[in-house]
Amino acid sequence: MIYFDNAATSWPKPPVVVEAITGFLNNTGASPGRSGHRLAVEASRIVYDTREVLTQLFNGTDPLRLAFTQNVTEALNLALRGLLHPGEHIITSSMEHNAMMRPLRALEKQGVEVTVVPCSPEGLLDAAQVEAAVRPGTKMIAANHASNVVGTLLPITDIGRIARRYELLFLVDTAQTAGAYPIDMQDSHIDLLAFTGHKALYGPTGTGGLIFGERVNLAGFEPLKRGGTGSRSETEEQPGFLPDLCESGTLNAVGLAGLKASVEWLRGNGIAAIRQHESELAQRLIDGLRDIPGITVYGTHDAACQTATVSFNIAGLEPSEVGERLDSEYAIMCRVGLHCAPAAHKTIGTFPAGTVRFGLGTFNTHADIDAALAAVSALARQTQ
Repeated sequence: MIYFDNAATSWPKPPVVVEAITGFLNNTGASPGRSGHRLAVEASRIVYDTREVLTQLFNGTDPLRLAFTQNVTEALNLALRGLLHPGEHIITSSMEHNAMMRPLRALEKQGVEVTVVPCSPEGLLDAAQVEAAVRPGTKMIAANHASNVVGTLLPITDIGRIARRYELLFLVDTAQTAGAYPIDMQDSHIDLLAFTGHKALYGPTGTGGLIFGERVNLAGFEPLKRGGTGSRSETEEQPGFLPDLCESGTLNAVGLAGLKASVEWLRGNGIAAIRQHESELAQRLIDGLRDIPGITVYGTHDAACQTATVSFNIAGLEPSEVGERLDSEYAIMCRVGLHCAPAAHKTIGTFPAGTVRFGLGTFNTHADIDAALAAVSALARQTQ
């Protein structure tokens, strides 16, 4: 079996992740921050250590300014709904996932003004067009770091400079790049970094978070939920400090134990080395697909400008049929359709049918690429 659905959820997970999860369940198991006994203290230590390794990974400033969420979707909702108010203006790109677009469209109905800056058919964004969209009332720029459809990287450092120049908040969706591409909150002037644990961080599902930079003013911030935090239990008002402001209810401590192990594994292997390996695989795949008659490959065609996510179509075949046949006839697992990103597909010209998406990961090999190219070539020949 060849697993090419890493852009959705990475698999397999490093063995240390499984060991950390079973170790927590077997040896700790308690709720973090809820009791003073030794198991609860150990659970709290694991959660704090996870905050610390993630803050270090992204070059944040304070582990306590990281609020854990279930995934990047919740993190984006937390940032957008917590900080934007009617009459304020936000700028985003046309390559966004619905995790960004749906909250923005809901806020738009409540009076938040939204400008969507168009990207090129390859998914490229001109930072100058982002700057041109700034106007009085603009509060935030929000964008993904890389497209989940074609992998194209957006110029977040250039956009971050623009945000600082105009004293705007800069929110970055790192769902596709966290763990697969070096990210530095300080160098890229990122004020709010949303991440998920189950993709290129190689952690379990149900983990993610939002890192708040020092420039984010929490006065008037509205959390998504309120409730027990294990702190200030004498009051019925929500604590106003991070991370408690955003972390009501018992945390997914077992998942965070697995995420801690995965981040440590990533740092031990080196993100630069992982990036190099995945780029080599992606370029081999792109070049091979482009050599097959009847195949259209989307994006930049340059692995240096994207993640290891490659979208394509076979002339005469619907993406859904291609995906089903790759699974049933060749044991290749991939994702087809619109990938929860209709705006991106409209940008690259593949709406409403979508594409076939191969999401490569660090455990894929050159042999996997060659086998996939042979399978796609066989399917393409049958349509000629």
